[in-house]
Order: sequence, then structure tokens, then C-alpha cells
Amino acid sequence: MKENKYDDPAFFEQYGKMNRSQKGLEGAGEWYVLKTMLPDLRGKDVLDLGCGFGWHCKYAIENGAKSVIGIDISEKMLEKAKQINSLDGIKYDNVALEDATYPTETFDVVFSSLTFHYIQLFEKLIQNIYQFLKPGGYLVFSVEHPVFTAEGKQDWVYDEAGEKLYWPVDDYFKEGKRDTEFLGEKVLKYHRTLSTYLNVLLKAGFKVTEIKEPIPSEKMLQDFPEMKEELRRPMMLLISVQK
Repeated sequence: MKENKYDDPAFFEQYGKMNRSQKGLEGAGEWYVLKTMLPDLRGKDVLDLGCGFGWHCKYAIENGAKSVIGIDISEKMLEKAKQINSLDGIKYDNVALEDATYPTETFDVVFSSLTFHYIQLFEKLIQNIYQFLKPGGYLVFSVEHPVFTAEGKQDWVYDEAGEKLYWPVDDYFKEGKRDTEFLGEKVLKYHRTLSTYLNVLLKAGFKVTEIKEPIPSEKMLQDFPEMKEELRRPMMLLISVQK
């Protein structure tokens, strides 16, 4: 069973209040790093896996992509994407990532933002992506960092006064399901070690081109002071690989 919390009205409403939902890419703390990892998009065919509100699809078209397909399991996400990020060259499909099928060597770039940690069959997905890509094509993606996902609760340890003491890391090498809480709801995610992410990519035939552990930019820290806590532990892992 593929979980889809984003079509739950209460969860979707809370998601819509997040900075990255309301402000688009400028509200995403990792974007200023992630965008530097993308290849030249001019004239390229792009696939966005877990496209959400379609901000990255819009960015790709505005930066010269020939075509973009954005897929997402959530109907509500795609309804919003079509409302606010519908440009010529963008097509949105309602399908789970694991069920997506495309002819061999269809895309120049496959992109995914903060989606792969929801996927149980990661190795199979990566094998499919390798087939979807043209020779020399790129896969660029972000996931929640293994340090962030390991313990499971995804919350700080607090002192008696409610101050954040430290981020717990436990059961790091015990991969698999994590019952987390996100936006006040129980959400199922999957923890993998850093070596698993990399070895699955290498086994599929990819060449690793870049790995980043981003921190918020100075502007983000000024605009959103609460993001200072993101300097205390890695929250995201960004990876670029080439076929």
C-alpha cells in the first residue's frame, strides 16, 4: 500500500501553510544549493518525480527546458500545481513514482525533491530511472538526511525548560520503516544509510557527480530566524548522478 497523506484535507491544509508552499522555491532552504547541481536545462526533456505544487516544473520551463512531466500520487497537489504553475510545456500526471512507466531513454534530466524517503522500493525505482534517462542524462534529488531520519521521531531532545538540547541519532544501521510525525499527522517514511543511497546508485550504473549537505543561506536565516536550528544538524542530503 502506497501512503498518500497529502490528499487528507487537514494534512494538505497544514502543508499549504509552509514557507516552501507559499513562497515557492525561495521558501525552500536548500534550493540555493540544489539549483547549482542541476545541469543546463535548455532544450532538455525533464521528469519531476513527486512534483508537488509544480514549482520545479515551472523553474525548468522558465530556464529553457523543452518539456517537463511532473508526477505525484496526490490529486490535491496536482490540482494546486495546475492552478499556480501551469505553463506551456508542462504536463502533470497523477501516478505513484513506483508505478511510473516511460520508454527507455526518454529524459535528459530526472529530478526529485524530498520524495524518495517515502518510497519503500528505492532500488527498483533507481533502476527504472536509469532506464528512463538518455545516455549522459542526470538524476538530481534531495532526501531527508540519514542523520535526520535514523531515530525515527524526528524531533529534538528537550530539557525541563523546553529548550532544545540535541538531535538524537539511534538505530542508524537499522534501515526500513519509520513512523514519524509531520504537520501534526503520523507519516510513514523509510530510513536508509548514506552508504545505501550511494551504493544503490552505483550498482544501477550511475556515476556520482556531486553530494551536498546544505545549510540555510544567510538570507534565509535573516528572513526566517527559526531556521537557525538547521545549523545544528544536517536535515537534507542532495545528490547528483549521471548515466
